[in-house]
Amino acid sequence: MPPADTGASVTDRAAASPQSSPDSSTTAAPDPEAGKLRPGGPGYRRMSFALFAAGVATFALLYSTQALLPAISADLGVSPDQASWTVSAATFGLALGVIPLSAVSERFGRRTLMTWSLAVAALLAMLVPFAPSLGALIALRSIQGVALAGLPASAMAFLAEEVRAKALVAAIGLFVAGNSIGGMSGRIVTGWVAQAWGWRTALAAVGVLAVVCAVVFRLLVPKARHFVSRSVGPRALARTLGSHLADPLLRRLYAIGGLFMTVFGAVYTVIGYRLVSEPFNLPQGIVGSIFVVYLVGTVSSAAAGKLVARVGRRGALYLAVGTTSTGLLLTLSDSVGAVLAGLILITAGFFAGHAVASSSVSRTAKTARAQASALYQCAYYVGSSLGGALGAAAFHAVGWEGTVLLGLAALLGAASITLYATRKAVAERRLLHLEKAA
Repeated sequence: MPPADTGASVTDRAAASPQSSPDSSTTAAPDPEAGKLRPGGPGYRRMSFALFAAGVATFALLYSTQALLPAISADLGVSPDQASWTVSAATFGLALGVIPLSAVSERFGRRTLMTWSLAVAALLAMLVPFAPSLGALIALRSIQGVALAGLPASAMAFLAEEVRAKALVAAIGLFVAGNSIGGMSGRIVTGWVAQAWGWRTALAAVGVLAVVCAVVFRLLVPKARHFVSRSVGPRALARTLGSHLADPLLRRLYAIGGLFMTVFGAVYTVIGYRLVSEPFNLPQGIVGSIFVVYLVGTVSSAAAGKLVARVGRRGALYLAVGTTSTGLLLTLSDSVGAVLAGLILITAGFFAGHAVASSSVSRTAKTARAQASALYQCAYYVGSSLGGALGAAAFHAVGWEGTVLLGLAALLGAASITLYATRKAVAERRLLHLEKAA
């Protein structure tokens, strides 16, 4: 795998140990990854299903109101930009909670924190349908976002500690695939249930799904074998975060993740309003079913490892940017087929880019991986919050074209960062070549 991809790739640490002859007094150094999970090995399948269930619950709950925004606007008499805060409040709450909860995971364990986070978030999901007003709904959703923060704060670090380095991209891709399934199923269920029984009943249905996922996760997730507990005080946490933010490679990855999520948050927050309006006039159930395109994200995120092996991390990010940009332009059409094709490309590009960037963070951080991943998740969900709020505001002001323009601007930023890393890597290789020649 090429070094310096996006400025964030590193050489695999799993090197073969030197072999000793039978009569040598030295012994072979132990393989630090010998006891870690690997595809086909014991525990890997249980881990995959458990994290997949956690990913389903995370996205199903986090974006449970997104497909319902037109119905919420109509029922509560609020504008699209006001209703969009039922989504942005949850993602912003997650962004606020992910860093402190990552410190909690260092003390009490990734597995414990993920279990409690799922349980609390599922309980809150059963209360959300009874919110009496938009303000109460937004408040409950923000608290739910903080509760959900324990999942992304721990999942990436859990995988980095328990899974062999060469299988890490694929393992994280499966977790991200669970995110895509959760996002899809949550929106489809809420769309059809809302059409028949209203948006409050639809939110209750998502709550039941979350409870089931929480139980599956707890039953299947294997015990951590490589976690070492340590206390992280406020000063130590600040120093750790500062060291990660001082790393230019990680900073670039954080920015890329946030920019990709800005596009995704804007598109999927506003697309429901576009499809229920002229010239489409689609019913709520059909609009919810449009989110079946999330299956494309399941495939593209799970295949991210193969894509990186073929074209490198920077190449994969360029492809993700190009695919997402093409999708945005297609959605400008007044044809339902063209809009659907555009959403497919946006979803494929986004999930591929996210899987590559997030796995690069886990591989790049040498210490305190939970905090490194937490910073990525913070940037990622701040991007989601900004994308949802700004995308809805742009749609309210100038229409869908404004939302598309916002997305293209964010993708231009991601492409510029990747291009900078490419030019930097080329310059470093030239300098190394000149030094060797001298």
